[in-house]
Amino acid sequence: MSDKNKIVVIKVGTSSILRAGTDHLALSTLASLVETICSLRATGHDVVLVSSGAVGVGCQRLGVKMRPKEMAKLQAMAAVGQPHLMRHYDTLFHALSQPIAQVLLTADALGTRSGYLNSKATFEELLALGVVPVVNENDTIAVSELRFGDNDTLSALVATLVGADHLFLATDVDALYTSNPNAPPKPGMPPPTAMRVVEDVTQVLTAADGGGSQWGTGGMATKLKAAQLAGAAGIATTIVHAQKPEAIAAVLGGATDVGTTFLPANRRAGGPAVREHKRWLMALPPRGELHLDEGAAAAVRRGATLFAAGLVTGGVVGDFREQDAVRLLDEKGVEIARAVVNYSAEQARQLVGVRSDEMSDKLGYHGPEELASRHNLALLSTE
Repeated sequence: MSDKNKIVVIKVGTSSILRAGTDHLALSTLASLVETICSLRATGHDVVLVSSGAVGVGCQRLGVKMRPKEMAKLQAMAAVGQPHLMRHYDTLFHALSQPIAQVLLTADALGTRSGYLNSKATFEELLALGVVPVVNENDTIAVSELRFGDNDTLSALVATLVGADHLFLATDVDALYTSNPNAPPKPGMPPPTAMRVVEDVTQVLTAADGGGSQWGTGGMATKLKAAQLAGAAGIATTIVHAQKPEAIAAVLGGATDVGTTFLPANRRAGGPAVREHKRWLMALPPRGELHLDEGAAAAVRRGATLFAAGLVTGGVVGDFREQDAVRLLDEKGVEIARAVVNYSAEQARQLVGVRSDEMSDKLGYHGPEELASRHNLALLSTE
């Protein structure tokens, strides 16, 4: 694929498209973003836009001053806000003769191989038609246990789904800094410095500040996790300021002095492209977590199969079923992999610390020896 023909996913957050204080849509920001996307299309790139804001716009339309906490109210706000948000996008894109499509995803739509392939085929057809898909989670019907969690994660999953070359997270900061640039300076500490290129996002992930605006659900921590997920799928991720979307074209053109770019794992290692099966595993919304001891985590990082003996006490989190995807975390709580499991959460809790030759006695029947085969495991971190 040439430099003039990339698949680009751009995510814009709620705090970037709603003006602070008034909570009205920041139309100038939206217009600049739309112009940038149309310029990218004109130079041969395919573009997918992942846009937050439905709940915030719904609250603004109804005069609600604080983001609700109850699920039903959030869903109602999303139902009100989504068509108004799309109306603004359609007006702006139509002014530049660019067709768009609304794509509302739910986590369960990507939770099966068939759902994943159907979604992938839809995106491929839209891009082939020259359409810009505008994606959001279907907040109106999604329930808490079947949510992506935030649109940073959603954008990484969409980037993985469409086989993107680059993911851009357009937000209200222009880069990842060595320390909080908005905090008062601390005596004896160096001033905040923008990190322009990050080779391994895992090294900075645990130091992130997870705070966000009242309207959004993301923060810098979720952006780092999205970059980790996208990077494991071979996709570069760049943080840019939403009010300066021209930085997107600059980065695609090779600029390294704007934003913060997280290099994908395969580029760092000089390895082959990520296989389609692994991309699917990474795109599966996780239904729970398995916490591993030091030895099991090291083995998984080497590409080994996961056995029940490597689980720590209390290390089964969630209510997943067999063949669901789960997150694998090391002893420090860092996510190192995604895996499709052979046992449910209830069964996994019975098997914590149990050797393979003891599993049938514990369960009362003979099942797979491994919790997750290495063939159904996708690494996010090797360190």
